[in-house]
This record gives sequence, structure tokens and C-alpha cells, in this order.
Amino acid sequence: MNKLVKINIPKIKKLLQNKGYKIYKKQKKFSKFSVNFFYTAIVGVFFVGFFYATPTVVDFSKKKFGKNKIVINNSNKNFNRVLEGKEIDENKNFNEDNEVNFNDLFTDVFEFNINEKDTVRLSASTLYQLFKDEDYNLKDIRKNKLVKPITIDVLPSEIKSIENTRKRKELFIQIILPLILEENKKIKLERKTLFSILNKNNNSEEEKNWLKSKFKQYGVVNRDLTTLKIRMDEIPVSLAIAQAAKETGWGTSRFAQQGNALFGQWTYDGNGIKPAGAEDEDKHKVMKFKILKASVRAYQRNLNTHKSYKKFRKMRAIQRDVYGSLNSLELANYLDKYAETGTEYTKILKKIIEQNQLTDFDDAKILPNSQREKNLI
Repeated sequence: MNKLVKINIPKIKKLLQNKGYKIYKKQKKFSKFSVNFFYTAIVGVFFVGFFYATPTVVDFSKKKFGKNKIVINNSNKNFNRVLEGKEIDENKNFNEDNEVNFNDLFTDVFEFNINEKDTVRLSASTLYQLFKDEDYNLKDIRKNKLVKPITIDVLPSEIKSIENTRKRKELFIQIILPLILEENKKIKLERKTLFSILNKNNNSEEEKNWLKSKFKQYGVVNRDLTTLKIRMDEIPVSLAIAQAAKETGWGTSRFAQQGNALFGQWTYDGNGIKPAGAEDEDKHKVMKFKILKASVRAYQRNLNTHKSYKKFRKMRAIQRDVYGSLNSLELANYLDKYAETGTEYTKILKKIIEQNQLTDFDDAKILPNSQREKNLI
């Protein structure tokens, strides 16, 4: 049996080279370093994706399966008593949580400590000229979405004498639009501050005190941040204008003219305006305000804290989280408890919004009064 011949690879390689053949060493397709880098990169991408997606998944789960706790305050009667600076027996009128102090709810409404004698009622003709000089008109606002911070304290008495319906409506909107936007801007800045505080691991004493004041102002107990977030939000401009138009007859009502009451808020005690034709047993009056802006702020605080508008606030929070913007026509459906006519009232609001194209003003912005405000915005 022949023995296997041992192959001398180096000798064969040398022989082939002498005959002119070129010999190359086979290269590895991937180096060890490349393989390690590849696997490291894969693992890195996995962990980055995991930690990036986790907050989104958790947030989605909370929205989908969790329930937001909403803490409500007491009745409209308490609201009006506080506006008048009267004392409230909390144990008698509010048994849900005695930690709430109703006087704190409307402290910022009382800030309008203005003597009615100091307010100036400008005539309609003067306002027309003022708005013309300031180049302030609704056509430009609908297009450019910018509103000048012009503050009017009281409505002109001549507004009810303007026969042209379109002109009367435009003047009314021009007067109240900056007031609504100014109050919304105030809430927007507070909301921005709230989220800034919540995104920090440690808060200063000043920030903690600010949070405490807002819990009181919005009637939130037990430091419930979810409730504060839901309540501290804007009212759509188109919805506020529509309600003011409905409640005042576009600024012509006695309540608006004599009491700067834009939203028909009731009071059962003290200084108010008795509705015409009211029966002797009817105890309610329409609340008076020193200036129009106070009425706007009280209206917003009412919608943001009163138990009757809990569903309104819940839907607003859903719209804010899901769409990032507010739909006034949808939200109007949840204001059926604002008037005794219920759903009929909401239908009228939507009709006013649509017929007058009020949603054009929902994304309007009021120009800042100072450089500091400009930086904040």
C-alpha cells in the first residue's frame, strides 16, 4: 500500500512563483473588529430605541387605560358670593373637601380695583377713529392673525343704535377680542410655567410657592397636578365671542351697558342687575363688573373650575393632548348647562360661530406689551 505523499505547500508555492504565477493570500470577509463593531451598533440601536419609545408607550397607556381625576368646586352661588367679597360658610356650602378656600379662587378677579368713576366710556365714533388710527381691523386680523393690545374698559352706549348689523357686530368683536386674547395669553404663560416646573427634578422655594398659589386659585386639593393641568387652560376665542354675543345681544343688553357683564353670570346676593320681567320670588340678579376685562376673567375662571363644566374641561384636555389644538364647535356641545335652554343653547352658539366665521380668530395672537412679554412668548 502506497504511502500518502506529504504535500509541501511552501515548496509548491515557491515553484509556482518561479514559473511566473502570482500567489495571493485569501482575505477574510470581515475582520474581528468589524464584527464586534457591528454587534455593538445593533445593541446600541436597540437600547436607544427602547428608551426613546418607552415614555411614549407609557403616556399612551395612561391616556388609553387610565382615568383622570377631576376635583370640582361648589355651586354658582358660591362663585358669585366670592365675587362680591362676602364670607362663605365652607362647612355648610362645600362638603367635598374643606381644604378649598373659595376666596382664593377669584383673588385675581379682585385685582381690578378700579373706581367706576375713573373709567371712560368712549363713543362709537371715537372708537371707530381710534381703531382706524391704529390700523386695527378684523379683515387684517383674519389674514395675519395678529391683534394689537387695545384695551377698552366699557362698551359705547351708541352700539345699540348702530342700525347696520355687520358694523355693530364688528365693533363688538373689535372691543372684546383683545380682552379675551389677553386673558388667554395670561393662562398660556402660566401653563408654560407649570410645565417648566414639572420638568425639573428639584424646584426652588419660589416655584413651590407659585404652585401652591395656583392650586388655590384653581380650587385644586391634594396637590393634584393632573387636575391643575386640566383646569389651567384657555377658552377658545370663537367660543368666548359667541357666548358674549349671545348673552349681550352683541353688546346691546342692559347688563352689558350698565354692569359690563358680557357673559350673564348670576348672583343671588348683593349688587347686581335685576332682569326685566322677573317675578318677585326670583332672587337672582346679573352680576356687575367694574370693567369688561374683569367679566372676561371671571367667565374663564367659572368655566375652568365650576362642576357644571367638568365634561367641557375633560373634552378640552382630550383635544389638547390628541390634536394639539381646540375645536370650539365640538366644545360648545358641553356647555348645555350654561343656560336653562340646554342643548338649544349650544346649537345657537355653534350657529353664531359658523355664521360669523369666528374660528378665524382662534389662532390669533395678541402682540406683546413689552420686550419681556415678547421673550416669554
